[in-house]
Amino acid sequence: MELFKKTLDPVIALSIIALLDIFMFLVVGAWTVGGGETMMTGLIAKFFMGDQLQHIPFWDIVFKPDATYWKIYISLGMLFGSIVGAFLSKEFYWRIPRHLSEWVMITVGGLLMGIGIRLAFVCNVSTFFGLTPEMNLGGYLSISGIIAGAWVGSLIYKKVLGG
Repeated sequence: MELFKKTLDPVIALSIIALLDIFMFLVVGAWTVGGGETMMTGLIAKFFMGDQLQHIPFWDIVFKPDATYWKIYISLGMLFGSIVGAFLSKEFYWRIPRHLSEWVMITVGGLLMGIGIRLAFVCNVSTFFGLTPEMNLGGYLSISGIIAGAWVGSLIYKKVLGG
């Protein structure tokens, strides 16, 4: 697998991504990874909560859990593809946080990202590869928020862990 031994030229990689994005848009329309991950969360919540999940308006009105929702399989495919790519390039390793403060920051950061996805009803992948190339103002606002959040998060991370 020579393909995984070195990185692709960024222009070639982004051109391939752009062509795949156009193809996907023509075949299935606009897509977001957040929708698939939200549906997986709903299915997990439904498994544990059963009919009690219907008392939460989001899961009863906006996103009724459905295992046939096609965006779930995009999310799972990206996860599988990234793991395979990491294994083939021999760059896969487990990293487990050593300090409680890291676990807290990871949890808070994940919750804030989840809230951001729900408020914007978009995700970073579809923002970068979908909204922004379409000259959508929402894409540029989302990217601005992602960059600002990453910057502030890195400052907090450095201050707390002394890195």
